[in-house]
Amino acid sequence: MKTLKFKLYNHKRNRYLKRSINAAGVIYNHCITLYRRYYRMWGKHLSCAKLQAHIAKLRKRNSFWQLVGSQAVQDICQRIEKAYQLFFKHHSKGVRPPGFKKVKKYKSFTLKQAGYKFLGDNRVKIGSRIYQYWTSREIEGNVKTLTIKRTSLGELFMVVVVDDRSESEIKTTTGKIAGFDFGLRTFLTCFDGFNTEKIESPQFFKQLLNSVQKASGQLSRKLKGSTNRERARKHLIRKHETIANCRRDWFWKLSHELTNKFDVLCFETLNLKGIQRLWGRKVSDLAFGEFLQVLEWVAKKKGKQVVFVDRWLPSSKTCHSCNHVLESLELFIREWRCPSCQIVNGRDENASKVIQAVGASSVGLGNVRQPLAAIAV
Repeated sequence: MKTLKFKLYNHKRNRYLKRSINAAGVIYNHCITLYRRYYRMWGKHLSCAKLQAHIAKLRKRNSFWQLVGSQAVQDICQRIEKAYQLFFKHHSKGVRPPGFKKVKKYKSFTLKQAGYKFLGDNRVKIGSRIYQYWTSREIEGNVKTLTIKRTSLGELFMVVVVDDRSESEIKTTTGKIAGFDFGLRTFLTCFDGFNTEKIESPQFFKQLLNSVQKASGQLSRKLKGSTNRERARKHLIRKHETIANCRRDWFWKLSHELTNKFDVLCFETLNLKGIQRLWGRKVSDLAFGEFLQVLEWVAKKKGKQVVFVDRWLPSSKTCHSCNHVLESLELFIREWRCPSCQIVNGRDENASKVIQAVGASSVGLGNVRQPLAAIAV
């Protein structure tokens, strides 16, 4: 499967799609209400089939609900069903049940088998109206789902999921295996078996922090409900979108560069949520989890492998030369001398060498992590 994203032309008729998204938000909140009421009265889980049948009856008597296609309504019920199943299965782990959402902040609706038709060129028919979108690429393969998404700025995007029938890129083999150590000071420390290279993150949020704080301060001083506050809100959102777009662009370029150099890329599995609780904004700015998603997608496309070693591997405390393991190593210590072989090890450089050695030994033994599903490009 492959996900394609297109931006719709700004047009007056887009208001119909926005009203449809609002109607989907109302239906979503009503379904949540029915789930809670049913469980409170009967102590049972409301099945998706019963909910869909009940919503279908209500939809016939409500003209506003009819703005949303029947396929989209069924998708809403199915997503709520999955969310509750996940809650009942993992509530002991802190998973929460789905809650109500503000209609103005509701973002999308999805059409699966009907309700849309591509008319060629850059036109698509949704419901009874025709919309145009920016054709950044051709849609190849069978269309599985079509989703209309609304951003915080009010812009509309069309997300299409298709069968990925495109041929894979020409595979180039370099015969190199590299180990990578993620750090807060240095984004990635790379060791390819001969040389060590450090890759620094641009930290885009840190670069624009002053302008973001200024925009946030301007928003807080505006009167709630005023036109100026809405204008200030959109100005702040544009700042965050600029940061996200710059970071994503850098991730794609770095992923292609690394996959062109190496056939196997070894990383250490990290508890990113725990690290974020300790270090907060900087970990969010580095966005290592998002980078791994992009890297896995690019590696799968090029026929490369991404290997993950155990998070409990003492990579920083293990000497890459003699495998001696220290009892403890404080975080502020950036270099240490091995008491066994007397070699001076840099913390990040040594960790990348250990990860490279362990990852290379695990290739072909079933420890290769499966790539994530295709993400929007």
